[in-house]
Amino acid sequence: MTGGVVTPHSETAMDAFEKSCYLDMDFTISDQETVQKAVEKLTAFGVGCLLTTDANGKLSGILSERDIIHKVALLDRPREEVKVKEIYSPNPVTVYPDECIDDCMHLMLKKDFRHLPLVARKGDDNVVVGMISIKDCVKTVMDHQEETIQVLRNFAMGKSGTFVCD
Repeated sequence: MTGGVVTPHSETAMDAFEKSCYLDMDFTISDQETVQKAVEKLTAFGVGCLLTTDANGKLSGILSERDIIHKVALLDRPREEVKVKEIYSPNPVTVYPDECIDDCMHLMLKKDFRHLPLVARKGDDNVVVGMISIKDCVKTVMDHQEETIQVLRNFAMGKSGTFVCD
């Protein structure tokens, strides 16, 4: 919605990232790091997911709290000895920053995951530029709906001169 004009959800993945807790943190960890270090980072930032990078700094996977809980116990080794690479989920689904937020939500719900890396083209590679959670998507959509309700309320009360719906 722009300037009192009601539009379909035009928010993007980048819009959600810019409001996300991931915006101001380093949400990556080397896939050669220990799970203990990952747990420390997750705890320090109060988040449930980190993106993993290979020796060249490229996206290699995604590590969630669920990966740690479900997979480390099966290895029967202390998390100080287990490498992130042993338990992460490789080759995560990614989206570009201009992807529609509704499409991001649909993708996460359809594929049953809660975090989505944002990548941008840089030469022949995709580089990580952000990460969003399903919670970030829901908040973004709710913010848009609240703005739409306010515009409609103002229009109904005669406080707004512009109302357009595609």
